[in-house]
Amino acid sequence: MTKRLLERVPDTIRRKLGAQSGVCLLNGRDVFTALAGEEQIIMACNARIKHVIPGILRAAEELDAIVAFELTRTEGGMDGGYTGQTPEVFVSTVVEYAERCGFTKPFIIHGDHITVKTTEVAEYEEAERLLAAEMAAGFTSFAIDASFNPLAANIDIVARLARPVCEAGFGLEVELGEVRPVGSASNLTTVEEAREFLVTLASRGVCPQLLAIDNGSKTGNYLDGQMVNIDLERTREIYAVAVAAGLSGLVQHGITGTPLRTVGKFAEYGVRKGNIGTLWQNVAHAGLPLDLMDAMRRWAKENRQDIKYATRVFKADIDSIPEDNAHQIHEMAYREAKEFITAFRSVGSAGKLVRLLGREQCAS
Repeated sequence: MTKRLLERVPDTIRRKLGAQSGVCLLNGRDVFTALAGEEQIIMACNARIKHVIPGILRAAEELDAIVAFELTRTEGGMDGGYTGQTPEVFVSTVVEYAERCGFTKPFIIHGDHITVKTTEVAEYEEAERLLAAEMAAGFTSFAIDASFNPLAANIDIVARLARPVCEAGFGLEVELGEVRPVGSASNLTTVEEAREFLVTLASRGVCPQLLAIDNGSKTGNYLDGQMVNIDLERTREIYAVAVAAGLSGLVQHGITGTPLRTVGKFAEYGVRKGNIGTLWQNVAHAGLPLDLMDAMRRWAKENRQDIKYATRVFKADIDSIPEDNAHQIHEMAYREAKEFITAFRSVGSAGKLVRLLGREQCAS
């Protein structure tokens, strides 16, 4: 299995990894296209704190599962975002752990939420620079998110910004409908909007594999008494539109706090990639030394900031925690990852990818 998949590592990535590397970093386009018809979800992990990565890899290795690692523009932009991880740092961190753990399964490194919130030239150019930096660093899939803008502007921004991704043949995710934080109202993506969005993008030569929508999910931690309200029927209807437009499926944001019994149903409604971010931060925080967590909480309170913004400020201390603490985080991440991979129906997805790609080669 490994040899056949290793042959699918993009040439640009192979040059970075070296000819002898067994790391199987694949093109997101190849993975999502091959698995389009499968009712399973690839777990995408926003690893804001690096100590969760070995546990995720261990779970994926045991369960023969494809996983993705990703950071958003705010988490890991050109300046490192609020995690202190530039694109180069993030790729090298993930690849180093994959090498160290002897990880043999295929995975993706994804640029999540490369956002353009307005039509200002400066903001577009900043996203353009980040996209170029991620491509240079070794990312193999990209999410261009101009969903904050009116539909026409969203289409125009995506069509222009996606050009180098399409030309390079890497994975592409687009977004229609801003997924909002817990406690705020949703503005559900409509079927009509999705159809116009995808058809118009196609007319401009942009053919993504994935569409992220607002179906009622929320980002962040749900508080006691707050309800999870996800419109699965709307999700199914938009999935049908996406498939008709040639896409592989949908992306589900805001999974942290969603019951696993609900998570497991998403695959039946067309979700093919599930983003998990805050959960991994929670796992890491649970294993950090108590004095370090106290210091981070004080900083967040004094600066009136969400504690996630303390990640960059305390990055050196976080990266150098005692081995016992790191091991504790590894174990917790491993258990959580196994549960989600199983709920996502992604057990055995790596082996399935080998068979599907082999069938594709036979047909060509």
